[in-house]
Amino acid sequence: MSRSSRRDVAFGPGAIGRSIAPRLDRIVQWSSYPVSSKSCIFSPPARKQHVVLAGSGNIVVFGGSGGTGSEVIYQALKEGYSVTTLARTPGSVLIPPGSGGSEEGKPFADDNLTVVKGDITNKQDVASVMSPDTVGVVVALGGKTKDVGPTMLTDGTTHVIDAMKDNGVKRVAVVTSIGVGDSAEQAPFFFKVLMFTVMKSIFTDKGNQEALFLNGPGSDLEYCLVRPGGLGTGAPTGEVNVIQGEAGSIERADVAAFCLSALLDPGFEYLKQAPCISSVGGTSWVKDRQGKGMMEA
Repeated sequence: MSRSSRRDVAFGPGAIGRSIAPRLDRIVQWSSYPVSSKSCIFSPPARKQHVVLAGSGNIVVFGGSGGTGSEVIYQALKEGYSVTTLARTPGSVLIPPGSGGSEEGKPFADDNLTVVKGDITNKQDVASVMSPDTVGVVVALGGKTKDVGPTMLTDGTTHVIDAMKDNGVKRVAVVTSIGVGDSAEQAPFFFKVLMFTVMKSIFTDKGNQEALFLNGPGSDLEYCLVRPGGLGTGAPTGEVNVIQGEAGSIERADVAAFCLSALLDPGFEYLKQAPCISSVGGTSWVKDRQGKGMMEA
């Protein structure tokens, strides 16, 4: 697989970096708006800067045919990284609508992308896409329980952890959801009802997936468990709010940018944490213009 030459690229709102490794010269910005858990009113924004290594090495994406995973692929390629993704149906890995714009739905045409046919629940398939030059991993798995089984997230992520350790890979961002674990109170009432009824099985799986890192075999990795609000498919806004109150909506493109920072920012402040993120206040939980379920990462 060929590697792209380093070049000037943009990452995040208004950030331009010149890719001269190993110099740390990439700056990503987003807003962190603390929210009162009682009032759910945003306090004045505190601007933060995150320095990210210039494009070098390989990023592995699990869930690359999904809305968030395809955004991670698109943005990582634009950053100059090579990307490897595992897919049951390689032809389903397509340019996303948010960042892709008019190219939405077209196949990726980038020599730095390798799509490997395989299944996340197959240990050998997962191991085949990991290598010592992997700089980080994004797990953005989704799907309905009736289609993927009740333990797909936990089983697949267990294989990811094993493959990472076998290759000395440390950084991983795992996309779960608002409502998982101790964030249950941040879900709107309507969604809480679903969590304990029709979505009970998938939330059990997501909780067990997170437990692999919180108190399981992945606890010694540099992980970030990303809990987004309602997922949209629009263009990236560049605004990610790490919140303590009720969740609102967020574009998948912004979730992807946050995940990439979790992998590439040496000083990323949410490592070993499970931040809840959204771009707006808790008023638009089921926002999704393309018909994908909000639990389908």
